[in-house]
Amino acid sequence: MNDSISDMLTRIRNAQKAEHKSVAIPLSKIKLEIAKILKKENYIDDVKKSEKKGEKMLEINLKFPATINEIKRISKPGQRCYVKADKIKQVKSGYGISIISTPKGLMTNKDAKKSGLGGEVILEIW
Repeated sequence: MNDSISDMLTRIRNAQKAEHKSVAIPLSKIKLEIAKILKKENYIDDVKKSEKKGEKMLEINLKFPATINEIKRISKPGQRCYVKADKIKQVKSGYGISIISTPKGLMTNKDAKKSGLGGEVILEIW
């Protein structure tokens, strides 16, 4: 697997469509930070670290009824997508968010625009 973030998004999307209460994803720092932002923005219920069969996992509890209409990877390993602070746009007229990797860490498009920071657009969610 080349793109672990795309794998994470696909697991969340599939678990939500199958109406699972939670989904387990292999742990990494960037996936944990993405999950924390999704929790802060009320797209998921809870996120915690766990361990299954000696492997560190990220346990994400999903919300029902579903709050995620679509979750889409923007910057891919083969085609990175960068944006300057003044070119950051809204997602679905402000109803969604994008997560941007800035020099000060991961943040939403609104926070990055306030801070005057640009960076790599990781994903969009609405």
